Amino acid sequence: MASPVQAEPDISDVRGRVDRLYHQAEQAQERYNDARLELDALSDQLGSLKADEKRQNSRLAVVREQVQESIVRQYQGESVSTVGQVVVSEDPSAFLGQLSTMSAFNDLQNDLFDSFSTEVDALDIRQDATAERKTEIAETTKALAEEKAEVEAKLAEAKSLLGKLEDEERERLLSASRGDFTRLPESVPASGRAAAAVEAAMAQVGDAYVYGAVGPNAYDCSGLTMMAWGQAGVGLPHSSSAQFGSGARVSQNDLQPGDLVFYYSPISHVGMYIGNGMIVHAANPSSGVRVAGVFSMPYVGAVRPG
Repeated sequence: MASPVQAEPDISDVRGRVDRLYHQAEQAQERYNDARLELDALSDQLGSLKADEKRQNSRLAVVREQVQESIVRQYQGESVSTVGQVVVSEDPSAFLGQLSTMSAFNDLQNDLFDSFSTEVDALDIRQDATAERKTEIAETTKALAEEKAEVEAKLAEAKSLLGKLEDEERERLLSASRGDFTRLPESVPASGRAAAAVEAAMAQVGDAYVYGAVGPNAYDCSGLTMMAWGQAGVGLPHSSSAQFGSGARVSQNDLQPGDLVFYYSPISHVGMYIGNGMIVHAANPSSGVRVAGVFSMPYVGAVRPG
């Protein structure tokens, strides 16, 4: 009995699957961007904690020296070797314990003992905080690797689907995904930094979409808006969700060219409003950087950078 003939994939079904995979990959990429920002912040905190710990150790050494000098004065009638035998621990907490049990403790200056005890407690707190940050960095680094793997897997699956199409069908797919919006609409009012940002973004129309890219010849969604507003002198994070907190909120009725427009819940895509109900955005690997309708995707909100 002959094997049943496998039906050719319907072009609209394949297009829908590819678009979903691209969006899933973009969501993973934006989570990757968020995790990378978190890792940078944690690394900065760790650097500050290590600097604090170094300063704390220096202060501890000074107080320790003062305490030991006080002990030497208390043991003036005994040999220096005896003193060295009494106080030998290099560990601050152990040294503190030795002080508390020494026969000379009652004669030790209370303020020196209290000062040393305070410095030991402060050092312990900083060391605990440093260890906690190291753990967080390890966890975030692991999350980064997982998000990157998901991006690559989704992209590979989408490419595999596209590769199964005939040349003519593939071109129809890409044309349908791109649409007819490739040029800046006429008479778009913009001025100042917003005009510079719009001009920079529109100059990239036709460039490729690459996950994690920030130019000069390829972008992802937040990479494009970050680059464009950077050209206007405004720094933005490389993350669509982080960019949503980068400026004043703007209602749909008050959109102006240069405003950032956000999509999906949770936020995983951003474009730039250019006027006349249109945005420029890095859409997906099939379409690259292009112009589209402002409500062509599930709209969440908008902000005005600068």
